[in-house]
Amino acid sequence: MTLSGQSAIVTGGSRGIGRSIALRLAVDGADVAFTYISNEAAALDTAREIEILGRKALPIKANATSAADAQVVVETALATFGKIDILVNNAGITKDTLLMRMSEEDWDAVLDTNLKSVFLLTKAAIRPMMSAKRGKIITISSVVGLVGNPGQANYCASKAGVIGFSKSLAKEVGSRGITVNVVAPGYIETDMTEKLNEAQRKAIMDIIPLKRIAKPQEVAAVVAFLSSKDADYITGEVIKVDGGMAM
Repeated sequence: MTLSGQSAIVTGGSRGIGRSIALRLAVDGADVAFTYISNEAAALDTAREIEILGRKALPIKANATSAADAQVVVETALATFGKIDILVNNAGITKDTLLMRMSEEDWDAVLDTNLKSVFLLTKAAIRPMMSAKRGKIITISSVVGLVGNPGQANYCASKAGVIGFSKSLAKEVGSRGITVNVVAPGYIETDMTEKLNEAQRKAIMDIIPLKRIAKPQEVAAVVAFLSSKDADYITGEVIKVDGGMAM
C-alpha cells in the first residue's frame, strides 16, 4: 500500500487507460476521484471496483474543457478527501484525418480536450499542492507526440504540447516539493485497438520490438510508480510505455 492515506484525481477515469490508472492507485492505497463526461454506468462500475478495494471513490461528471468544471472537480475532491496528493491528466479524444481535410472544429476539439484541459485542471489543483508543499502531477501523452503520425496532426500537436507544458511546470514548482512527469504510451489494448483487423495488427507488430500491444495496466503501473515516494527525485521526465516502438 505505497499510496496509503493519499488521495488522487484522475481525469477520464471511467474507461480504458484512465480506469486502469484509477484502479491501480486504489490497489496501492489511494482514495480516488475521477471524472467522466457521459457514460454514467461505466463511471459507477469503476467506483464500485474502487470501493471493493477498500478505498473511497468519487465519480464526478465534468467537461474537461471547462474552467468552471475544473474548479468544481478540485473543490469537490478537497471537500471529500481534505487534500489532493496526486493529479493524473488522462482525458483525451482523437479526430483523425489528413491535414488537408481537417476542419477547424476538429482541430479545436482535440486541442481543447487534450491540451487545454491539462492547463485547466492543473492550474486548479496546483494551489492546494503548493500550500501542502508536496504533490505528484502525471499527464498521459503519447509516443506520437514525440515522433508524429500521419493523419493525426491535431492529436500529435496536443500530445507534444503537454510535454512542453509539463517540463515548464516542473521547473516552476519543483522548489515546492511537487513533481511533474509525463507518461507516453504506444499502442495499448483499448476500444480503439480492438477494432483493428489482422492486417492492421500485423503492421503494428512489425514496428514494435516486443511484438505485442500493451495492456492498460502496464501504463497504470508506471503512473503508480511516479505517484509514489520511490519517484520523489524524478521530475520533468517523459517515460515511454511503447515496447520500444519509438526508440
